[in-house]
Amino acid sequence: MDKIVILTGAGLSAESGLGTFRDEGGLWAQHRIEDVATPEGYARDPALVHRFYTARRIQASEARPNAAHDALARLQRAFGGEVVLITQNVDGLHEKAGSEAIHMHGTLAGALCAACGHRWTAPLDMTPDTACPACHGTTARPDVVWFGEMPYFMEEIADHLADCTLFAAIGTSGQVYPAAGFVQEARQAGAQTIELNLEPTDLSRLFHSRRIGPATRVVPEWVASLLG
Repeated sequence: MDKIVILTGAGLSAESGLGTFRDEGGLWAQHRIEDVATPEGYARDPALVHRFYTARRIQASEARPNAAHDALARLQRAFGGEVVLITQNVDGLHEKAGSEAIHMHGTLAGALCAACGHRWTAPLDMTPDTACPACHGTTARPDVVWFGEMPYFMEEIADHLADCTLFAAIGTSGQVYPAAGFVQEARQAGAQTIELNLEPTDLSRLFHSRRIGPATRVVPEWVASLLG
């Protein structure tokens, strides 16, 4: 049975109004990554980190899936084989479109207790005073993977890459590991590989084929070609 594994990155959600951390003028441009997306930054100034992620959580809650998200949901429903979505995005737009996705970088909708490891649905506005429902400590943090931390579900992802017949990377810069290494893992397993992106990346040469352009155009066209 054919199995498609799709990795999605921030470029997929850009046309839903959610900027990447490389965009000028967006939320990320107002902060240093070291201050808001590392364990060290959280330890230094948890209030700043919580304000930043509250702003992102509110932004994501108001965002709507675009045509690319909708096309991937249609592919998951209608393809004759298996379609596994792995996302670096924490915005929840795959689920809003009706897809199931593996969130390797966590989700803005989740809260994690840094002390006891309990997970729960994050309130829209989290602060350093937000208490863990399990241990009642004020050690709540966003349930997202920061720079320097190990992404979630890596063993499960490796298993999917090892037996896929087609691997696609959509809207991802190819600059952040381990996700940047997925194309090589899939190729070594014998899969065909395709990149769909707004512009070529440092990893473009590793893909068998590519489609260049806005996600809302190239992803629906690619899905239509797969579904015939």
